[in-house]
Amino acid sequence: MFIKQITSRTGSKSISNLLRSRTVNDSIHDVSRSQYIISKRFINLQEYQSKQLMEKNGIQIQRFRVVEDLKDVKSIFEDKKLQNAKEYVIKAQILAGGRGKGHFKNSGVKGGVKLTTNKDEVEKIVQTMLGDYLVTKQTTDEGILVKKVMVAEAIDIKKELYLAILLDRTSNGPIIVASPEGGMDIEQVAEKNPNAVHKFPISIEENGNELNSSLAMRIASEGLGLTGKLQEDAAKEISYLYKMFLKLDALQVEINPLGITTDNSVICFDAKMNFDENAMFRHEWMSQIIDANSAEEDPRDALAREYNLNFVPMDGNIACLVNGAGLAMATMDIIHRYGGSPANFLDVGGSVNQAGVESAFKLIMTDSKVRAVLVNIFGGIVNCETIAKGLIAARSQLDVPLVVRLEGTNAESARQLIAAVPDIIAANNLDDAAQKVVGFAKPI
Repeated sequence: MFIKQITSRTGSKSISNLLRSRTVNDSIHDVSRSQYIISKRFINLQEYQSKQLMEKNGIQIQRFRVVEDLKDVKSIFEDKKLQNAKEYVIKAQILAGGRGKGHFKNSGVKGGVKLTTNKDEVEKIVQTMLGDYLVTKQTTDEGILVKKVMVAEAIDIKKELYLAILLDRTSNGPIIVASPEGGMDIEQVAEKNPNAVHKFPISIEENGNELNSSLAMRIASEGLGLTGKLQEDAAKEISYLYKMFLKLDALQVEINPLGITTDNSVICFDAKMNFDENAMFRHEWMSQIIDANSAEEDPRDALAREYNLNFVPMDGNIACLVNGAGLAMATMDIIHRYGGSPANFLDVGGSVNQAGVESAFKLIMTDSKVRAVLVNIFGGIVNCETIAKGLIAARSQLDVPLVVRLEGTNAESARQLIAAVPDIIAANNLDDAAQKVVGFAKPI
């Protein structure tokens, strides 16, 4: 039985949980959650954009075309390989996962990913997608307007593999994670069969800008379980992927699945990529992608980028404003402990000023679910007085209870400033703050 590749790129999970896991093997070390939770600020790519980057860098992918207008559909079949394809996969292109299980708001049609063997049906399917709003588990109820649709050759896969390249603090450089068990969340593979996940630290001094051919062959053999011609072909793809990883200043390139097709070709079917915005000055294409995706981006992400805040929206109703990723994680944990649910992860950082605090509140209040706000600040680098002044200036933006816990630099004088404002609730410690904010957030 062959597996048909229709997976959504944005539905692919990050391997950060795997790197934190101690269940894989002794070579995979614990990695701080804060190292990866700010990845929301990295550049997000749509599926076709990932495929375009891979194609430009010589990596084997499915043949595909992207259309923005119905009149462009016929031009798809100018590509002889697409014209002669036995089956087509048509995918709505939005920055959200779960497209295959989503539905279109206006037409009610289910599924943003469709398969057909009839070339004449492609145009009809594209027509149902373009200009409609696709609603998935990762979008709002309003959905996201579909402005582009990708039409690709659907290829049968007889074996799904997993490969990822990313930066690892423990290794002080890139690592390649490989498994002969692809197509599912790598965390599940690590939990069920730890010996099926293999990690290969890469020495930049020894490999430079290109992966050593013998190491690429070893990864294909030991990591993916391939031999013969398949091993050689996979090693070639691994080398190209590593070269692209360095060339594009990537933080993560995850291929799931790396597929072995029925004609024994090695193809990268689905890619999840992250790139550091700090490298934008070297890459004009990064700005172009941000501009191209800005209309579909969650407005909160755009605000977070504008205000230079580390922000991840969540499903709860208690908004958090914290300085420091570790403290933010602890704050969310203690909210859970007392029966509450965080609405966000929001780290304002150590260099935040009064304007930054006000901006953070603007970001928080874009979420209509928020019923209370907890500010938890430990002033080391940041001055608690600065936070207090920002809170006082921004309080008028809030129409929900505000609980504040301040410790550290100038905390006492900051508390005196807050005490003069009757609708700011001061907390004695973090336990007290969490209990108070959870009490406010519970339905009356």
